[in-house]
Amino acid sequence: MAKAKDLLAWAVKTLKASPALDHWQSDREEIESEELLAFAMEVEVDDLDPGDEVPARAARRFQAMVARRAKGEPVQFIEGYAEFRGIQLIAKPGVFVPRDSTEFLAEQAVRRLRRRRRAIAVDLATGGGTVALAVANETRGVKVIGTDLSARAISVARQNAARLGLRATFVTGDLFGGLPRDLRGKVDVITLHPPYVGRRELRELPDEIRRFEPAHTLTDNSVDGLGLVDRAAAEAGEWLKPGGWLLIEVSPDRARAAATVIRRHGLRDVRSTAGGEFKVTRVVVGRR
Repeated sequence: MAKAKDLLAWAVKTLKASPALDHWQSDREEIESEELLAFAMEVEVDDLDPGDEVPARAARRFQAMVARRAKGEPVQFIEGYAEFRGIQLIAKPGVFVPRDSTEFLAEQAVRRLRRRRRAIAVDLATGGGTVALAVANETRGVKVIGTDLSARAISVARQNAARLGLRATFVTGDLFGGLPRDLRGKVDVITLHPPYVGRRELRELPDEIRRFEPAHTLTDNSVDGLGLVDRAAAEAGEWLKPGGWLLIEVSPDRARAAATVIRRHGLRDVRSTAGGEFKVTRVVVGRR
């Protein structure tokens, strides 16, 4: 049987040599290799010891998974799930992959909703329900609704909610299009992680994103990537109650432009906030 340390060394070398991956984090390959080996051995990462002997079947499974990852396939698709703020979400091709960087958006929403009674939260472009379900899991008495243009994404979101036993409603619709009209002027918090890549920038994305994420989850086909930000900010005032918040996740290089867009549509207290472990995104906030 092979030693865990030898398999991990091979995996790290393989992943570091892959042109399909974005090597933005210095220890990313080590972290992913350990996660995949633990998954192959059916143990927790914290229980993995470099001196462990790895059964041949687990070793073969691990090597196959590393080969898939080296081609750019997200770890979440390989394992079939993603961890997000303490909940385990189904991850399937065709639906945007939940990412740790989005945890700060959920945190911002939860922080505001905990102060309100009988609150209503709406998560636009919800995907598999990532932010909506985190909010449902971490608040009490909040009515949570997620919308998405993709029926496939909404199906996965509903599966996630049922599997986790969380109360959240998911509807198919373009931004606010699927929401009941009687919610106008009653929403406390609106969250949005929009596709903010400009259409001309798609070709510059690493293979692990460009080849495995649906195009509509990456770009709204606008030149500056702020088309959906503009639409959401324009309509948010109709849905938010006085004092309600619009929270939008964008990349750091778009934060200032996004804030300008939000101000232009009359929201106040607009600012860009940074937080979370990696700080690779910003959450731009505005208040009705």
